[in-house]
Amino acid sequence: MRARWRTHGLPGWVQATPYSLVFLLFFILPLGLILAVSFWDATEYEMIPAFTAKNYLAIFEGCSNTAELCVSFKTYLSTLKFSFLAWACTLGIGFIVSYFLAFHVRSSGMQTLLFVLCTIPFWTSNVIRMISWMPLLGRNGLVNDFLLSTGLVAQPVEWLLYSPFSVVLAFVHLYTVFMIVPIFNSMMRIDRSLIEAALDAGANTWQILWNVIVPLSRTGIIIGSIFVITIVMGDFVTIGVMGGQQIASVGKIIQVQTSYLQFPLAAANAVILLVVVLMIIWGLTRLVDIRKEL
Repeated sequence: MRARWRTHGLPGWVQATPYSLVFLLFFILPLGLILAVSFWDATEYEMIPAFTAKNYLAIFEGCSNTAELCVSFKTYLSTLKFSFLAWACTLGIGFIVSYFLAFHVRSSGMQTLLFVLCTIPFWTSNVIRMISWMPLLGRNGLVNDFLLSTGLVAQPVEWLLYSPFSVVLAFVHLYTVFMIVPIFNSMMRIDRSLIEAALDAGANTWQILWNVIVPLSRTGIIIGSIFVITIVMGDFVTIGVMGGQQIASVGKIIQVQTSYLQFPLAAANAVILLVVVLMIIWGLTRLVDIRKEL
């Protein structure tokens, strides 16, 4: 038996057991607890382990009125809006940066150097990076000082900070690298002979980009999209700081509910958010078989 293990290694199920236990302990079990708590009852002083759907009914209370969207639907639409805007901006910037690194930087050393430069913002915390925008975008910040000094505006621009603009800007600043890394990895795996063949066939730059590079980079695009969308959908710190605590999101609602010890209601919101995110991921993975492409 020992000789066979030395030759062929341990059986697959034995090798997978430690990883399965970690997955079960730190992923499945916490999700199961959140799902269970979402059906608990609660008073002002305690949680009651009794099966009830009142938390889900409370979330969608008033949503039967067709004349106006309820607060929950408005909040989810707002969260989806920020996710879409952040995804679109990060995808555009990430694709351009990845394309430049993969096809216009010939030296592998320079590619590595520029790629590392893209990760420099991760050397500091998200909060510090967000706070760094305030001296620039504030009412008395550098941007407004420049606009006033040049006469482009007569009074400070208010929407630069504590607005949807500043929230999207922070998202793009924080999470563009999550789009750059997988797209760059996909582009580096493209066979350069395919591009040469397209050039020999008379294709111009835009035709090569649209018909060769984009389809062959779709795995990286989908993976980057999953990263950005899932992070933004659950984010509450960025919206709280850059939105001046004035912009609602699902993550922010969950954070407020937990701060007021409304754990069953927060768990119900978390379950609904998880379902929405999983639906988005499922839709994205229908576009490409990630397991096969990787």
